[in-house]
Amino acid sequence: MEFDHGAGRVRVNITGHADLMGEVGARLRAHRGFALATLNLDHLVKLRRDAEFATAYAAQDLVTADGNPVVWLSRLAGREVALLPGADLIAPLAAEAARCGVAVAFVGGTEESLARAARALQARVPGLRVAARIAPPMGFDPEGAEADAALDAVAASGAGLVFLALGAPKQERLAARGRARQPQLGFVSIGAGLDFLAGTQQRAPRLVRRLALEWLWRAGSNPARLAGRYARCAAILPGHALRAWRMRRG
Repeated sequence: MEFDHGAGRVRVNITGHADLMGEVGARLRAHRGFALATLNLDHLVKLRRDAEFATAYAAQDLVTADGNPVVWLSRLAGREVALLPGADLIAPLAAEAARCGVAVAFVGGTEESLARAARALQARVPGLRVAARIAPPMGFDPEGAEADAALDAVAASGAGLVFLALGAPKQERLAARGRARQPQLGFVSIGAGLDFLAGTQQRAPRLVRRLALEWLWRAGSNPARLAGRYARCAAILPGHALRAWRMRRG
C-alpha cells in the first residue's frame, strides 16, 4: 500500500507477521542489514513538513503499518496489510535474532530503563544476548559525531539487530545513517517500546488496543502534548481516504 504524503510517497511493503519474520530472519542469517520503520498517521504528518525525515524514510528497507488508520486506509484501497506496531515487534524480532544466533542492541532512553528492558526481554526470550545498551545524551543529533560513535560502538559489540527507541524522526534518521555506515546491521525503530518493556511508561491495556482506542487512551493520559498531534492526524484522514478510494476504483 502506497501513501502520498505531499512531498513524496511511502509504501507499506510488509503485509503480515510471517512476511516480516521471514524477511528479517533471512537478512540476519546472511548478515545483510536493513532499516525497518513503522508507519502511522503522525509520521505522514511529519513527512509532509520535514524534508530530512522524508529522506530518512526513503532509506528504510521495510515498512509496516503502525496504527489502525493505516490498516483501514489500506483495506479501503483493496490492499490488505496487518497491524504491526513497533512495540509489538520487539519480542518476536528478538526471538528471531536468538534463533539466528544474533545478539541485539538498544539505543535510546536512560541507562536504567535500558537495563530494565534488557532484563525483561531476556526473561521473555531465552538465549537472547543483549550486546550493547546506549543511552544518548539530551540533544542527541542522529546525524552527528555522537551518532557515528554510537553506531560504531554497536557494531564493535557484535550485535546484529539494533532497536532504536528515540522517537520519530530521530530514530528513523539514525537508522538511515546506520544503514549507510554499518550496512551489516539491522535497525528497527520502535518509539516507546523499550520504555513499555522496562515499565517506565504504561501502555494502553490490551482491550483498549483491540478496540482501536489506544489513541484515545494516550490522549487522555497527556492531553496537553497529544491533542494537537491527533488533531493534525485527523485533518489528513479525509484526503488519504479519498486517495485510497480512488486507488480501489482504479
